This record gives sequence, C-alpha cells and structure tokens, in this order.
Amino acid sequence: MRVISGKARGTILATIEGTTTRPTTDRVKESIFNLIQFRIQNARVLDLFAGSGALGIEAASRGAESVTLVENFRKCHEAIKYNIEKTGLENIKLLKAEVMSCFMRLETYDVILMDPPYSKDFVVPAIEKILEHNCLDENGIIVVEHSKVDVLPETIGSLKLEKQKKYGIAMVSIYSYDQ
Repeated sequence: MRVISGKARGTILATIEGTTTRPTTDRVKESIFNLIQFRIQNARVLDLFAGSGALGIEAASRGAESVTLVENFRKCHEAIKYNIEKTGLENIKLLKAEVMSCFMRLETYDVILMDPPYSKDFVVPAIEKILEHNCLDENGIIVVEHSKVDVLPETIGSLKLEKQKKYGIAMVSIYSYDQ
C-alpha cells in the first residue's frame, strides 16, 4: 500500500499483519479520491476507524488543510505514527480513542472518511453521532467504505445518500446534507 498522489506520492505505508484490519486497496483508495478530488484541497478532514491511516494520509498528501485520524487499536496506532513520520506530512493529528466515544473531542470537518470493520453495523450509529455532535460542516460530505453486502439507508438523519459505487467486495457511499 502506498500514497498515490500529492506531496508524499509513492511513499510505501506500513500496515499491521493479521486479520484484525482490512487495508483499503490502492485501487479503491484511488477511486475514492477521484470521486472527491475537488473537496480535498484546503479541507478539514476526519478519518474514523483509521487503521493504517492510509485514507487520511492520502488526503493530507493531496492538500488537505488538516487531517485528524481516530484509531484505538494499539498496533494500528503504532503503524499510523510510523506512516506519518515516514511521509513527513505535518498537517496530521492522531487521536487514540474509541470511535463511538470520541465525538465530544472533535471539531467540524469538511470531509469525513470512514472505513469501519465490514458487516459490524458501525456506519449508521457513527453517522448519527457525527450529526449529534455537529462534526460535519453544512457543505461537507461523509465517505464510507463498506462491504457490498451491507445495505445502507438512503437517508440518515438530515443526510442523503449522494452517490454509491461498487469496487469488487467493497462499496463506497457518499452522504451529504439534503439541501
């Protein structure tokens, strides 16, 4: 796995071994950033369930103003710290916290990236917490990578499913405020 574009382009990222995490493939990551490329420059980005930090690091490399990564698993946290150091990107903040209990500590973001464990029913509760704590800017988007077998609702609170694309076993869903 590597950084695809931007300041840290080509940097190989560390991941943890085993089945605890499922890193986003370069193909899916590139597809995600093709879908949202015009929203990243100077954006405030939040990466929930960060894993290796690959999505947030990609956003930072592509010109995000700031990126906050949230991850609780110790081995992932260590990999993220290593990856941040290796890329030399300075606009990244790493928060060691359980995602579902961290929202009071967060700010408002333009882009929220989520890649939770597949088929664990984290998506809707996490988005409800994002809305409850006003973590998404009124013009912001939430990008969710999930299993293609997970059926997400058309609306969650005041958010509407804007776009959905399938990539092998993965699905990418983008939510925005229904305006």
